[in-house]
Amino acid sequence: MKKLRYAVSIIVVLLALSIVSVFAVSKTSSEEVVTIRFGHGAAESNERHQAVMKFKELVEKASNNEIKVEVYPNEQLGSEAEMVESVTMNSLQMVAAAAFNQYDQRISAFELPYLFHSKEQAWQVLDGEIGQEVAAPLLEDNLRVLAYFENGFRHITSNKPIETPEDLAGVKIRTPEVPVSIDSFRAMGANPTPMAFGELYMALQQGTVDAQENPIANIYAARFNEVQQYLNKTYHQYTPLPVAINEGVWQSLSSNHQEILKSSAKKAAQFHRDLIDENEKKMEEELEDQGMEVIEPDTAPFKEKVEVVYEKYKKEFGEEFINMLLEAAE
Repeated sequence: MKKLRYAVSIIVVLLALSIVSVFAVSKTSSEEVVTIRFGHGAAESNERHQAVMKFKELVEKASNNEIKVEVYPNEQLGSEAEMVESVTMNSLQMVAAAAFNQYDQRISAFELPYLFHSKEQAWQVLDGEIGQEVAAPLLEDNLRVLAYFENGFRHITSNKPIETPEDLAGVKIRTPEVPVSIDSFRAMGANPTPMAFGELYMALQQGTVDAQENPIANIYAARFNEVQQYLNKTYHQYTPLPVAINEGVWQSLSSNHQEILKSSAKKAAQFHRDLIDENEKKMEEELEDQGMEVIEPDTAPFKEKVEVVYEKYKKEFGEEFINMLLEAAE
């Protein structure tokens, strides 16, 4: 009987140990999973969202699901400026946005009016040393730029044709909260009105603003053709879309996980560029089919108007810095 009790006791102890062991393994396994919350401001129908979802797919596959990416589109977690701020505080880990200028104005130098004459030229500059050099000061605010998604060339939509800068006189045009954009439209004679993208459709519908400017992909996805009659192809700015991660999160990752995130961000960026390149003409045609009139103004008079913007930013950023950009963009 004693032997039987002893044997039963041993079995109970072994079972208990095995349960503890299983619990410990599963706990350790769950603790190794890194969760990254990634926010952006575009609608789910927008190519930007598709690019972020491609990033998620690439990261989770390459890491064998050791890194999980949760995606929050359409300004669910706040405006672009608010999301960038959240990344600095690690309440959000990653963001794709155009609102980094609140931490270092030099990142918006890529958006100087008529700086780039083609997408390919812009990509070459962004993907090279200058792209990293311009983004480097953001590290002081816990923002590490991994890649540049495609925002593309921006155009004006309005309810009257915009064929010359004079047609912009007094026009209340929504711009992002970026000083370079505001200064550019002020130089063209418009009345720039910064506003969150999520508020823009209703503002156009209610007449709070008269016009807005965005890349064709954003115009199409946001259905601005429902509240604007003209697409004026001014090509006034090329806007990249920096993709950034919280620096503290980055430093906490293994070198392998860092490489996965960086590589996946660059691949997703190229995916985004290719997707927009492929779809932009189709989107423009669809906007026309739905009643939007496309205007192709001579851009030379617009370029002349914004020359004063370069003079301002040479003083603000330094003449050497602006000349370096101009030389790279030739």
